[in-house]
Amino acid sequence: MQKKNYYLESVLDLNASNVWGTEAQELLELWQKDIKEEGFSSSEEKVLNVIRLAFDVYHFDPKDDRDVMRYNNGDYVILPSVDKRKGAVAIRKKEIRRITDLSYENIKHITASDLLKLIEGNFGGGWDSISLTIKDIIESAFDISTTTLPASRIHAAGGTLERKVADGYEVLEIAKGTWVEAIFAKKREPVEKLRFVPEPEYDEDGNRRIVDEDTETDSESEEEGDTAGDDTFYGSYTPEADIKDVDEELADE
Repeated sequence: MQKKNYYLESVLDLNASNVWGTEAQELLELWQKDIKEEGFSSSEEKVLNVIRLAFDVYHFDPKDDRDVMRYNNGDYVILPSVDKRKGAVAIRKKEIRRITDLSYENIKHITASDLLKLIEGNFGGGWDSISLTIKDIIESAFDISTTTLPASRIHAAGGTLERKVADGYEVLEIAKGTWVEAIFAKKREPVEKLRFVPEPEYDEDGNRRIVDEDTETDSESEEEGDTAGDDTFYGSYTPEADIKDVDEELADE
């Protein structure tokens, strides 16, 4: 599982993007802290719906011996409900077993090695056997490239495979008769989206920022000056000037 680069202070911070990077034990610790907060009961079901995106979630009766044996086997983490009448909640992280289990949310939380294992388990068909939808999901988080060469040349010194591995790519080799398809995968670096942030109305001390009126006045004066120049140019032009020139030319003839 890919190491996460964020910190959760509450289960209320969970969303579709970060829930896959959160482990069940961490959720339990946050849940036990948040459940003591007044008003958490109104958010409990909403939080569980987010958790369901990445976890199997089961409600059960903690007084039922069979349920207790089923969910206290070490595979699940038990979350207590605010409303005791609802019993308890058992959660278990969903496994990404097949390539069709991939989504835009969970693809960010697996490694290149994990990805290639999923591709290898996809009936051994290679990159072209993967649907366009799944390819789009994969390429949203990984750089992918492929090459197909005779088996005798795939490991040639200085060849594509050697260069790709040196560049940090993981490689999967799929035999196709006397040829070998090599699929290269490398995790993309997360790209931070640039956003326009307007200048705050108040400074660090809480004082309202004052716009420099002199600067605005100077800018307006320059614009007016440019416009005035245009008016002067067009104002100095008269049709009579052209007529006079024509008359002079006729007189010369």
